[in-house]
Amino acid sequence: MTRQTVIAYWLIPSEPARSSLQQIINDLARRYDAPVFEPHMTVYVGEDQANVAVRALGKAAEECTLVRQIPRGIDHSDEFIKTLFVRFAMSAELKKINHFIRKATNDLWQYELNPHLSLLYKNLAAATRSELAALIPVPFSEISFDSLQAIRCISPTQKAADVEAWELIGTRMLR
Repeated sequence: MTRQTVIAYWLIPSEPARSSLQQIINDLARRYDAPVFEPHMTVYVGEDQANVAVRALGKAAEECTLVRQIPRGIDHSDEFIKTLFVRFAMSAELKKINHFIRKATNDLWQYELNPHLSLLYKNLAAATRSELAALIPVPFSEISFDSLQAIRCISPTQKAADVEAWELIGTRMLR
C-alpha cells in the first residue's frame, strides 16, 4: 500500500469529554507502550494542501454548528488506528461537515466517513483487544464536538513514529 502525506480533518470533543477521553488515551498508551494523541473524530482526509485546509476549516466552521454524537459502544479492530475505539452512529451533522470540507477542498478523494473516536493505537492480539473493549465503559451518553482541526499526517498511519510526526495546520471553533 502506498503511503502519502495527507491532511486529516478532525472534530475535537468539548469539555468535559475531551479531558476524560484524553485520560483514557493516556492511561492506555502508558499501559501498552503506545503513542499518545489528542481525542478526535476524523471527518475527512484529503490532499496535502495547507492553504486549502485553512480555507476549508473556515468554510466548515462558518456553516456548521456544534456536533452532538451518541456513543454506540467500545469496539476494536486489527487496524492500527482503530485498535480500540468509541463507535458512533452516522448523523446528518457529520455528513454536513464532511460535505462542506470536501466541497471547500475541491479534491476528488473518496474518503469514507466512519464515525469513531480512537482510544488506542497499537498492534495487539484480538483476544487482548476484545477484553479491553469489554472492560472500558463508554464514558458519556452524549459527546459534543466544538472545534475542527486540520492535521498533516502520513496515510495510512501504521506506527507510533507516524503519530508523533503529526503536524497541526489549523483549528477553528464551530458556531
